[in-house]
Amino acid sequence: MDFRTRICLLIIAIGMANFLAYAIGYTVVGGESVRGHIYEVEKTGTRYYYLDSDKEVSRDKFVYIGIHSISIWVTVAAVMLAMLTMAKDRIADSMRDAAMRGRTFCTILAIVVLVSMTALTFLFVREFVIEFENPEIVQSRPTKQMVQSPQATPTTLPAPDSDGSK
Repeated sequence: MDFRTRICLLIIAIGMANFLAYAIGYTVVGGESVRGHIYEVEKTGTRYYYLDSDKEVSRDKFVYIGIHSISIWVTVAAVMLAMLTMAKDRIADSMRDAAMRGRTFCTILAIVVLVSMTALTFLFVREFVIEFENPEIVQSRPTKQMVQSPQATPTTLPAPDSDGSK
C-alpha cells in the first residue's frame, strides 16, 4: 500500500470516528446546540443554555456540542476528498472516451465538495456565534413553554404604525 493510500485511509477512519462520536454524543446528550437557544435573565445577566431538544445544559457542554456539530462538515469534506483521491485513477481510466477527461471531472468534484462544505461550515459557525452574541432576554428563568416556542415570548414591543396608532 502506498503512502497516499495510507493517508487517505487514515483520514477516512478519523472522519468516521468523529461522525460515530457525534452520533453517540447526540443520542446520549439528547440534542445539539447550533440550533439551540440561549436565554439571558435581564436583571441578573444569568444565561441558560438549551439544546434543540429543549434540554438545558451547562455552558461548557453547549459549546462542546456546538463545536463538534461544526466539525462534522469539516470531516465530511475531508472524507469525501480522501475517497475521491483514492478513486481518481480509476475514474480517469474509465472516462478516457468521455467528453470530459477523468482528472478534470475529479477536480470539478473536489471544488464542489470544498465550496459546499466550506459554505455549510461557515453557516453553522455564523449561526452559533450569533446565538452567543444575541441571547434572548427574558425577565426570569425560562419556563418549559418559553423554551418550546421562543417566538412566543417577545422581548420588545412592536413598533407603532407610521401614523402613531398601534
